[in-house]
Amino acid sequence: MQLNLKRPIIFFDLETTGLNITKDRIVEISLIKVYPDGHEEEKTRRLNPEMPIPEQASAVHGIHDEDVKDCPTFKQISKSLAQMFEGCDIGGFNSNRFDIPLLSEEFLKAGVTVDFNKCKFIDVQTIFHKMEPRNLVAAYKFYCGKDLTDAHSANADTRATLEVLKAQLDRYGDQLQNDVDFLSDYSTQKRNVDLAGRLVRNDQGVVVFNFGQHKGESVEEVLTKTPQYYDWIQNRDFAEDTKRVLREIYIKMKQRTTSGTIQFK
Repeated sequence: MQLNLKRPIIFFDLETTGLNITKDRIVEISLIKVYPDGHEEEKTRRLNPEMPIPEQASAVHGIHDEDVKDCPTFKQISKSLAQMFEGCDIGGFNSNRFDIPLLSEEFLKAGVTVDFNKCKFIDVQTIFHKMEPRNLVAAYKFYCGKDLTDAHSANADTRATLEVLKAQLDRYGDQLQNDVDFLSDYSTQKRNVDLAGRLVRNDQGVVVFNFGQHKGESVEEVLTKTPQYYDWIQNRDFAEDTKRVLREIYIKMKQRTTSGTIQFK
């Protein structure tokens, strides 16, 4: 099934040095940019992560230090990559929880601004888990009838993700709409305020913490009663995007304090 697009969408996958979105780095990125007329642009690039690749990571994706020692760094390609993402929606497999937050961190480290707030996100894994809870290899076999023999190759995983989404639209045509807005809403598990999902909106639309001792509590109420919690987060190992969003909330609160709307204790 051809995707019904109003603007381009980029499906991408990352191979990394690990699973920590604040500390680990990208060693390979592969993307397929699908345009509204159906034509595709496909690119894969290995990157020097500027840190050793742990053996356990290499065991998964097969990329070693020697393979990337002469490759460009993320910073060197960041501006051209940002241009490719400009004006696009984004799709991936487990991308909302991992690939997009880590990619955002890489852009921030490179000093390049990419406004992901303007993007619609389609997480094919979430659709799959809602319909048929398994992993990408099983999804590819289930929906496409083929074995994913090159799993954990960024390009193979990216191509499989795109094929799985098209097959999902064919199979669940009575439940899924071939529409980016619908698919983005359907594949979003929580209403994240930051990309990492540390801050989310509850059922009443209030921004609450999604971790730690204040999980489920209003961000504004916590920071009003315990302003030192803001400093604690800013000085700990949280994603830069999370810190930025919290900083924006905090600044707005202080502005309202000055006008007498709220009082800090």
